[in-house]
Amino acid sequence: MTIKNRKLHINNISLTITAVLFVALFTFGSVSYDQFFSLSTFLNLFNDNAYLIIASVGVTFVLLTGGIDISIASTIAFTCVFSAYLLRLGVAEYIVIPLVLLIGILLGLGMGYMIQEYKLQPFIVTLAGQFFMRGLCSVISTQSIPITNEFYKHVALNKIKLGSGKIYYYVFIALIIIFAAVYLLKYTRFGRCIYAIGGNEQSANLMGLPVRRTKITVYAISSFCAALAGVVFSFYTLAGYSLQNIGLELDAISSAVIGGTLLTGGVGSVLGTTVGVLIQGIIQTIVTYQNLNTWWTKVAIAALLCIFIVIQRMISSRTEKGKR
Repeated sequence: MTIKNRKLHINNISLTITAVLFVALFTFGSVSYDQFFSLSTFLNLFNDNAYLIIASVGVTFVLLTGGIDISIASTIAFTCVFSAYLLRLGVAEYIVIPLVLLIGILLGLGMGYMIQEYKLQPFIVTLAGQFFMRGLCSVISTQSIPITNEFYKHVALNKIKLGSGKIYYYVFIALIIIFAAVYLLKYTRFGRCIYAIGGNEQSANLMGLPVRRTKITVYAISSFCAALAGVVFSFYTLAGYSLQNIGLELDAISSAVIGGTLLTGGVGSVLGTTVGVLIQGIIQTIVTYQNLNTWWTKVAIAALLCIFIVIQRMISSRTEKGKR
């Protein structure tokens, strides 16, 4: 069995397990609770988690290369706070949104450059990025800043009705990111290079692939997606607060792992990550229906994360044994 076929085999099995889990949880909720089985419940998974989907897709690019980015939650918070601050000063939204996205890209490029050029650990560099962005939030304001901009309110409050459910405008931003990411990873040389680096960086170098440029770019993509998630989150909350989304980077990484992405890199998919986010959404919905403490969501996700890591390791070990 070739390395390429082995990774495809692992990816297919992981994605299948993720999809089965999603169906099982949705079925359990539908059987256990009235009005759970509805289009409204399904669409609300996207309405409530659009920003997390965008952030998780971005971090998937980094994980596929074998890296990690734990700065995304602070980038989201900074985007919300800085956007709210500028809007309060009267700066137009068509200036604010491109500016915060550009800041996200520059942050990612800076972290990627330091990781690649100075051979620093991604965890340490992105941890510094996390502290830096969270600190900037507090420098701007320690109080919640409301957003009263008409464009933000229009996007936040308007929706499209689909049968018994509804879908908000900002969800389409998440869908566009999903489709763009799938195309990049599956149908471009850049995507193939990402998988090659995650599989074996030394081999990718020997094949003449642009390893340096690709590894820097994936961090730029991750930070761009985090900034865009911050824009969507500001639509969702219509406010900016320095303590928003503490720990969200772990939700994004766990969504990718539950969706079949290996932490060692080289295996995973954006669709799997998206389903991983939806699984977290279903768990949160079930916890709400059950009227339990919201921390039970974290407990369930932690258990699933451990299970999926073990499953992935078992599949990988069996495939390696078969290859030998």
